[in-house]
Amino acid sequence: MLNGLWKYIVRYVARKKGFIDPIAMFARIHAIGQPAETAAPIELLRAGAVLHARGFMNNNVIQHNLDWVWPFWVERQFDPNHPSFIPRSFSMTHINITQRNWTAVGYPGCEETPVADARGLVMPFFDSWSLEGWFVPDAGESLLPSRTAGTTQRLEWTPNLRLVTTTSRDGSRLVSTAEVARGPEGHPVLRLTLHIAAARAGWLTACVRPYNAEGVSFVNDLSWLPGGEGWRINEKDTVRFSRPPEKRLLSNYRDGDVYLALRQKKLDQAEESVSCGVGMATGAALYRVQASGETEMFLEVPLGDAATALGPEESWRAALAESAAFSGEERFEFLYQTSLHTAVLLSPREIYAGPYTYKRFWYRDAAIILHALMCAGHRSLAENSLDFFVAGQKLTGYFKSQEGEWDSNGQVLWAIGRYCRLFDAPPKPAWVPAIRKAVQWIARKRKGTLAAKDRHGGIAPHAGLLPAGFSAEHFGPNDHYYWDDFWTVGGLRLAEEMLRGAGEAETADLAAREALELAEALDRSLRHTARVLGTPAMPVSPYRRLDSANVGSLAAGFPLQLWPASDPRLAATVDYLCEKCLIHDAFYHDISHSGINAYLTLHIAQCLLRAGDPRFRRLMKGIAELASPTGHWPEAIHPQLRTGCMGDGQHAWAAAEWMLMIRNCFLFDEEFENKVVVGAGLSADWCAPGRPARYGPAPTRFGPVTVSLESNGTELELTWKAEWRGVPPEVEVRFEEAGWEPRSAEPGRHIYRRAGGAV
Repeated sequence: MLNGLWKYIVRYVARKKGFIDPIAMFARIHAIGQPAETAAPIELLRAGAVLHARGFMNNNVIQHNLDWVWPFWVERQFDPNHPSFIPRSFSMTHINITQRNWTAVGYPGCEETPVADARGLVMPFFDSWSLEGWFVPDAGESLLPSRTAGTTQRLEWTPNLRLVTTTSRDGSRLVSTAEVARGPEGHPVLRLTLHIAAARAGWLTACVRPYNAEGVSFVNDLSWLPGGEGWRINEKDTVRFSRPPEKRLLSNYRDGDVYLALRQKKLDQAEESVSCGVGMATGAALYRVQASGETEMFLEVPLGDAATALGPEESWRAALAESAAFSGEERFEFLYQTSLHTAVLLSPREIYAGPYTYKRFWYRDAAIILHALMCAGHRSLAENSLDFFVAGQKLTGYFKSQEGEWDSNGQVLWAIGRYCRLFDAPPKPAWVPAIRKAVQWIARKRKGTLAAKDRHGGIAPHAGLLPAGFSAEHFGPNDHYYWDDFWTVGGLRLAEEMLRGAGEAETADLAAREALELAEALDRSLRHTARVLGTPAMPVSPYRRLDSANVGSLAAGFPLQLWPASDPRLAATVDYLCEKCLIHDAFYHDISHSGINAYLTLHIAQCLLRAGDPRFRRLMKGIAELASPTGHWPEAIHPQLRTGCMGDGQHAWAAAEWMLMIRNCFLFDEEFENKVVVGAGLSADWCAPGRPARYGPAPTRFGPVTVSLESNGTELELTWKAEWRGVPPEVEVRFEEAGWEPRSAEPGRHIYRRAGGAV
């Protein structure tokens, strides 16, 4: 009764004010998908509301103040002469949808991950205000990174993760270097170093900006520290300068951007503080530089208190000590290093899908990122992360990321199982009850669909599958997604193995039974879709036609290896996606992402690699070419601009998939045939005389393996060294490349010569 009264009130108020009936609208939206427990995860609704609230603020601030210096995405998106331009006549919100590329810097184990955009604008804290540097000459155009085409970025790894942004114009060069380092007491600080080599006399300017790569981020109060040694921002954050500036400027929204005063040479300001009700206070610290001169200063922002002490300076080296080393094709090696740093940086304990937009924990992303780290040898990090996974389990046995997503239990079980296999370890005693409860939750969850009937009284296509849910949100509205079921089968199979080893025979039997019955339900459902669609290609659910979301059903082949690589359902699905959904040799996803997706492209490539199909090379190279200059991929890439158009600008899932792609080119353990495949993705281009391609040691379920490919100019030598546990597995050498043919083979060593050459 109360629910009906509430709906009546909402409808009455909406109609009286001339709005659409929200109850009817949401009912229509809900009807698009299959009946489900949750219309949409509240987490996604909350994130969307926050995003558009900021977009509404952007709408009310930016377009009326285009004489301000804005971040790079605004300068591009509001420029009618640039391809990034977005018309805004009917848009109530202005959101960054064409330049979602950024780079995080940080320290292993440190929660704070400062983020810099593609022009070096640095956000010290999560979703905070930003810092950047300018050069303003006495005469001529200013050197403003967000407005200057001549800007480049590079990423350095030693001793700290360091982002270097260089902006050049009219003979002057401004270099901005951002890194997280150890402060005087050992706690982390963001250090932003500004260096100018000036062709003309002017001012090196350190600025505080009330925005970031997503838009406005309020600066309400801004004051100078005593002696002009830095800023106090919003009465809580501190920025310290390496030396006091010669001139100091502050401004609020009503007086305009501090840049306007700087250009008008109003440099005699005396204010020690400024407050801004709009939250758009700006500040500038000015350092004089003469013509043909150079000067440098740096800013430091404490990122934690003294209790947040960092390890020694070689902390990055220590954090990567367990990593499988890779040397090979130059571009691929660079991307592997950046991906490895991303995965470690975003795994302080929780595992984050990105440093900014997706700096939150989801089991789905975390399980895949963690798997990449495990395959690269990170045992201790994996153990700590799995402890965190288990601690988050609900009393019901549900590993909840978002309500209405049913893939997480299978993914956690699979991640724990892969840990046990790769490192030859039983599940920790604290994990066993969680494994048991997770299996029991799956059994309960499936009960609601076991007797499902279609409209004719026959067995429904989703009978025996998991309930309809939102699953991975890039598939579409609520449905019975095969992705959820494949992950559940994979998790249950490994759960059975772990539970038997732990003496939990009853629950192990339950896991085996559930895995078998769910696999049979999947086969029955897929036979139905094959009859309806006239092809073995798998849709994303039994109630969908073929579309780009089919990519989710490839989970059966990669990473789960539930079926042989040659399964016709996998082959037909891959063929459909390659024929219908590739742009720039990469996978374009129509649904949600509306862009090229790096990690889903690599899922297709992995299925091709596993099947011995050389088309994987085309996709792998396509994704490598779409990486940013700093070696990162946003979640979705604009198909024309090749810049970020959706999600986090540095996506950790994408980084993880690149790590796995490199590993599997050298070696992968084939679950279905109980063997190790060596060299399937290698190419002669990866090595040269004196510069071998090498990967390892990398864990497999049979023991750690290192693989090398060396060249003397006319011959290639493929070698592998392993520390097998127990009976050695079968090793299949699958190096096949046009122009090369086998010359000799012996255990652990194969020689290839150029085709047609003399023996």
